[in-house]
Amino acid sequence: MTDAPSQPLPSHARRSLFQQLELDTRLLGMVGAFILLSIGFNIMTDGRFLTSRNIFNLTIQTVSVAIMACGMVFVIVTRHIDLSVGALLATSSAIMAMTQTEILPDLLGLGLNHPLTAPVTIVVGIVAGTLIGAFHGWLIGYLAIPAFIVTLGGLLVWRNVGWFLTRGQTIGPLDDNFLVFGGINGTLGPTWSWVLGGIAAAGAIWGIWSARRNKAAHDFPVKPVWAEVTLSAISAGAILGFIWVLNSYQVPIGRLRRNFEARGEEMPEGFTTGYGLPVSVLLLIVIAIGMTIIARRTRLGRYIFATGGNPDAAELSGINTRMLTVKIFAMMGALTAISAVVASARLGNHTNDIGTLDELRVIAAAVIGGTALAGGIGTIHGAILGALIMQSLQSGMAMVGVDAPYQNIVVGSVLVLAVWIDIVYRKRTGDT
Repeated sequence: MTDAPSQPLPSHARRSLFQQLELDTRLLGMVGAFILLSIGFNIMTDGRFLTSRNIFNLTIQTVSVAIMACGMVFVIVTRHIDLSVGALLATSSAIMAMTQTEILPDLLGLGLNHPLTAPVTIVVGIVAGTLIGAFHGWLIGYLAIPAFIVTLGGLLVWRNVGWFLTRGQTIGPLDDNFLVFGGINGTLGPTWSWVLGGIAAAGAIWGIWSARRNKAAHDFPVKPVWAEVTLSAISAGAILGFIWVLNSYQVPIGRLRRNFEARGEEMPEGFTTGYGLPVSVLLLIVIAIGMTIIARRTRLGRYIFATGGNPDAAELSGINTRMLTVKIFAMMGALTAISAVVASARLGNHTNDIGTLDELRVIAAAVIGGTALAGGIGTIHGAILGALIMQSLQSGMAMVGVDAPYQNIVVGSVLVLAVWIDIVYRKRTGDT
């Protein structure tokens, strides 16, 4: 038995540049599809799609679905499905809206814009979402009711529970501190955005070279140095480019003037500034990092993927698959409640149709992102990219003037196409 080489494989042993870079071809295909989609819509909208303003709006519109898609990855990996996420989002939103507009003022005297109103509201919403999700998981794991049936029933139940909680009314306005998580009402500004962007770029570069050192230390094959440098440049460039685009979206002069007047100050002549990184996007990044760590670095993550790969073998090896199901759906419920914070804060109020058809969008995002419906395979970053593709498709069609029914037809067709492509891809690669 010989030791694995610690040096890069010879160039003649490689078939392509992508193989030398060791890039995921499926991920590259998704990125390519997103680029082509963006260019196509930009042409059809006379250059309006790829403006800093639209990219900013597209980003904040993606966050809610992307957060839920992170949880849906774990659900689908374990060979389940959750059709109730849109309805659960509506119920969580209703609970939080009623908490900050009626319950807290009546019981504790905490009115809107009180420092404790937003934190208490968010905690109540997350607890409620987690408990409902755990209840779904208990029905599925311990009573052996199929997830399809449980969550289909949940779709009907929780959509109407949300309606009864608000008596069918739109609830608003919401707390100003709560609205910070909605997007345009909560941004970091150019300076702090550049600071975080620089830290993120440095972290990405460190991660690439740290992984290389770990591979070399354990005598695993490593990529050529030029490949590591290329990946580092691409990663840092993508992060800093994204920050530059967000900072390029300028705050309207009228809004700036009102902000200065609210502070009792006079706006300097010619003063301009950009919005920068939205707090909601920062929240998504934190959740994505946390979920990725869970998937790759924790026992829970290993149990999730082991169960998805072979449930019978996982149970025989000592994994409590029933409790694991409860944990996964509880996590899904918590992430759905966080999405409700983002969605209702972006709208500025709670509406009865909030979260409608989000189940389709979330499942489509996870599947387009490479999560196998057969279980055992899925990535968090893939699901987020899938959510971005779905939102870009919808936003682009809306800007072109496609009616909503036709938009849903296209989205549904894309979902079926994505599943078919996934089946073909896995057959050709042998990854089944």
